[in-house]
Amino acid sequence: MTGSAAPAAATLGSATALGALVGAEPLVSEWLTVDQASVDRFAEATGDHQWIHVDPERARRESPFGGPVAHGFLTLSLIPALLGKTVALEQRMGVNYGLNRVRFTSPVPVGSQLRAKFAVESVTEVENNGVQVVWNVTLERQGSERPVCVAEFITRHYF
Repeated sequence: MTGSAAPAAATLGSATALGALVGAEPLVSEWLTVDQASVDRFAEATGDHQWIHVDPERARRESPFGGPVAHGFLTLSLIPALLGKTVALEQRMGVNYGLNRVRFTSPVPVGSQLRAKFAVESVTEVENNGVQVVWNVTLERQGSERPVCVAEFITRHYF
């Protein structure tokens, strides 16, 4: 995958700062290109070698998408990295806690440029002086009106 190495758009150093994002405009990541090499590496890592992902020639001939497409789970796996490039959290520790209501709403043709929009739905206190954040995430493909993935992403942060 290729993308810019720009600094995060926002720096947050407390649970209060995260809480202030509830109901605010979404934070928007930089664009990231999904290339064939990344799709191939994902296939190797997961064992999912379905031809619509890893055989560009066959995908051009036989796929309803007109060429190879990224795995849905590859698209989903970009969320934490895009969040990390969008929001710098000055924290002791952060963990991915889970996902709710994930939908792959449109294919991601290889070569697509994607970005994520992160809207904070809620911030609640959890044990060990942490907070749980529910992010409504929309992954967009440049040039498409329809998102490629929507998900509710849950993280925990300890400041």
